[in-house]
Amino acid sequence: GDRLVGRCFEDSAIARYRCISKPLVAAKFALLQRQIRYGFWRYYLPMETLPDKPHSQKLRTGRVSLPQQIYLVTMVTQARIKIFADYENAALAARNLYSPAIINRAETLAFVVMPDHLHWLLQLGEAASLSDTVRRYKTQVSLQLQARIWQAGFHDHALRAEESLRDVARYVIANPLRAGLCQKIGDYPFWNAVWL
Repeated sequence: GDRLVGRCFEDSAIARYRCISKPLVAAKFALLQRQIRYGFWRYYLPMETLPDKPHSQKLRTGRVSLPQQIYLVTMVTQARIKIFADYENAALAARNLYSPAIINRAETLAFVVMPDHLHWLLQLGEAASLSDTVRRYKTQVSLQLQARIWQAGFHDHALRAEESLRDVARYVIANPLRAGLCQKIGDYPFWNAVWL
């Protein structure tokens, strides 16, 4: 019942990487579901209901920022809450990829805003670091939404010379099709590519 369980519940986003009691997990999960359902996440999502940065340190291992390098970056919302399922929030996330603070650091080659994450194909500028560029983008979006919406860290992949840039862009843009969010990519409003 109320005793601590000696293992972590890997199947629960709230209890992940912690050893806490089952009733507490159930109560916090129910609270999180209500907040998501009724749109209170922006103001009432208690930080203790979210996992403790499980892999953010591992994401930085081996990361190198090279000028003019092309990267595929993926950023995920906290607890995978579908913040960008709201049209205005998704439009705000897309617009910020072209803000002056970002344009001065990187060129956006392609992107797609999904309900709970964002894929961004970018080419770094001469004086910008990848971590700084992503941090500035995430900060801008969070400030404009007036909420901490992002998981710590991000996933990046530096494209190798033999990788086809257009194939990677097609893969990024096809995400809404694979997720079943639309039948044709032209029906999905939150993507762009420089080749259009």
